[in-house]
Amino acid sequence: MPKIIENRRIEAFKDRSSFNRDELYDFYLDFEPDLKENTFGWRIYDLKKKDIIKTIGRGLYVISYKPKYKAVLSDNIYKIARKTNERFEDIKYAIWETQWLNEFTQHQTSNQIIIVEVEKEFIDSLYYYLNDNLRMDFFLNPDEKEIQFYISESNVPVVIKRLVTRAPIQKIKNKKDVVAIATLEKIMVDLFADENLFHFYQGPEMVHIYENIIDRYSINFTRMFSYAKRRKKEQEIKQFISNHIPDFLEDIPYD
Repeated sequence: MPKIIENRRIEAFKDRSSFNRDELYDFYLDFEPDLKENTFGWRIYDLKKKDIIKTIGRGLYVISYKPKYKAVLSDNIYKIARKTNERFEDIKYAIWETQWLNEFTQHQTSNQIIIVEVEKEFIDSLYYYLNDNLRMDFFLNPDEKEIQFYISESNVPVVIKRLVTRAPIQKIKNKKDVVAIATLEKIMVDLFADENLFHFYQGPEMVHIYENIIDRYSINFTRMFSYAKRRKKEQEIKQFISNHIPDFLEDIPYD
């Protein structure tokens, strides 16, 4: 559906405690007078799948729209992206930094890390190129000892790792740069999959992160669980949500 209709639908129903199927159908008829009942059924299915509406009773719905997360990119991320784009034009990569998680954590941490993930064929090349051209501390696939003794002591640690195929990423564009960054769905899974690297976000802090992300932003759980499956963390994450934040279960597709 056109964006203008989506925005008007949200405005029309967002302050309502509930609305029924007929009211939603009448709304669409204003824009599509010839809309058939079968087609409208698919509209409802699509709205629920995208987490724009949710069912609260038989034929009753509420708006569950949440904004998409917009990351604030630091100067260091822009520097890394420029150098990466400059040297490897068609490379697939994703950048993010743990600074973004401060919005969701209970405790602020001083352990700030920039993560750069790249196709496995380019890991070594990118590591040496960035290390030669930028004044930051780069770590290539760090082991537990490096994480504990070196990364934690660095002012600007940058970890370079392999990018998992079909990882959920997005491209941010401004006038000068195009930066491929990790989505929240990817970050949520990676916190589980890389326990050593993100040890300071484990335990109760992870619960706060998940609760706040799911509560504040629109999350594509289908995409998230698909990525989690490739990282062999799907069942663990589902169990974690079931154990710690069951209030969100009705909004999360588990099929």
